[in-house]
Amino acid sequence: MSTPAYSADAAPLPRLPDATRVRRIADDAQALAAARALADAFAPGAARRDRERVLPWDELDQWSESGLGAITVPREYGGADVSHATLAEVFSILCAADPALGQIPQNHFGVLGVLRETGSAQQKARFYGEVLAGRRLGNAGPERRSAASATILQGTTRLTSTPNGLRLSGQRFYSTGALFAHRVPARAIDDAGRAVQVWVPRTAPGLTVIDNWSSFGQRTTASGTVIFENVVVNPDDVLPIWRLADRPGLTGPTSQLIQAAIDLGIGEAAVADTIAFVRAHARPWIDSGVERAADDPYVIADIGRLQIDLHAVQEVLRHAGQTLDEIAARPVDAQASARASVAVAEAKVLTTRFALEASEKLFELAGSASTRGAHNLDRHWRNARTHTLHDPLRWKLHLLGNYHLNQALPARHAWN
Repeated sequence: MSTPAYSADAAPLPRLPDATRVRRIADDAQALAAARALADAFAPGAARRDRERVLPWDELDQWSESGLGAITVPREYGGADVSHATLAEVFSILCAADPALGQIPQNHFGVLGVLRETGSAQQKARFYGEVLAGRRLGNAGPERRSAASATILQGTTRLTSTPNGLRLSGQRFYSTGALFAHRVPARAIDDAGRAVQVWVPRTAPGLTVIDNWSSFGQRTTASGTVIFENVVVNPDDVLPIWRLADRPGLTGPTSQLIQAAIDLGIGEAAVADTIAFVRAHARPWIDSGVERAADDPYVIADIGRLQIDLHAVQEVLRHAGQTLDEIAARPVDAQASARASVAVAEAKVLTTRFALEASEKLFELAGSASTRGAHNLDRHWRNARTHTLHDPLRWKLHLLGNYHLNQALPARHAWN
C-alpha cells in the first residue's frame, strides 16, 4: 500500500479499512498475541520513522486489521471486553516497539470509555459497529486559554442550534490520533452551557486537521491542530458527557492507566537497547581491568538495578489494572472511583520516573559511542521527556499525599 502524501496545510484522509480483513479478537490472550505480532512488525522501522518523521499510515492500517481497536467493546456488542490489566499490557508491548505509533490509539480507547458510560443503546450499537469494522477514533484535544476565559477549563468550542440544525465551531490542539482517525470526537459546550462530546466524521465539511506537531519527541503522533468551522452535526452523534460530572466512574483512571503503560513501554525499550549496546559496542573503562564492558562490575550492578526497577514498575502497573478490574466488577461509587485514581497515580509516578531514568542511564552505561546520530538512541529520552509532560508528576504526588493525609478524593477528570 502506498503512503498518502501530506502537508501542514492539507492533511490526507485515512483509508477506510476492508471490514473483511479485520480480525475479531475474542479474549485477552488473543489481544496480547495480536499486540506482540504487531510489535514485532513495528519495531524494525521505529528509529527511521522517528528520524525522518515518517507518519505510520500503513502501520495503522495493520493495527486496524489486527482487531485491537475493538478489544474494549463490550461482549454484548461483539467485542472482547478485555481487562484493564490487559489493555495496559497491550499498550506497553506496542510502545516498547514504537511509542509514538503505540500512543496514537490512546484517545481511541478513551472515547470508547466515554461511550460506554454515556452513550445510548442506539449510539453504542452504531459506534461499536464501526470500531469492530476497523475504524479508528481520534480526538480533538484541549483548547488554548482564550482572553475571555478565567481558566483553561472554560472552553470556547460551541455546539449551536441553528434553523438549519446543529453546528460545531472551535479550534483544538494536541489532537493525538485525529489525523489518522475516521471519526474525531470533540468536547464542546451546547446552548444550555453543558459539556457534550461530538463524534464528527473525518470527512465532514468544515473539519480541518493540520499536521503541525513539531515536538522533539513522540514525533510521529501527529498531535496537531483540529479546526471546526460551522460543521454540520447529526444529533445522534452527540454524547451528553455533562452527566459524567456528578457520576463516579473509571474514564479518568482508564485514560491514565494507558498513559502510564506508554511510559513503561518507553522505559522497557531503553533498557533493552542499553543491554544490546553494552554487549555489542560499549568499551570498558580503563581502570576496570576487563576486556568487555559487559564484564565491568559497575555496569553489571547498574543493569541489575535497572532490571529490578523495571520489574517493580511492571508489577505496580499490573496491580493498578487489576484494581480497576476489581472496581469495575460492581457499581462504582465515589470512594471506589477515588481508589482507582490513587492506584493509577501510584503507577504513573513510577512509570514516569522509570522512563526518564532508564533512557538517561542508557548513555551512561553505553558510553559516548551511543550518542552517535546513526544509532538514534536519544529517541528514547526524547520520547520519555515529551510524553511524561502529558500530566505533571508533581500533581500526582499531590493527589496521593492529599488522599492519604487528608482523605481528599481526587478531582474527577481525564487526568485522574
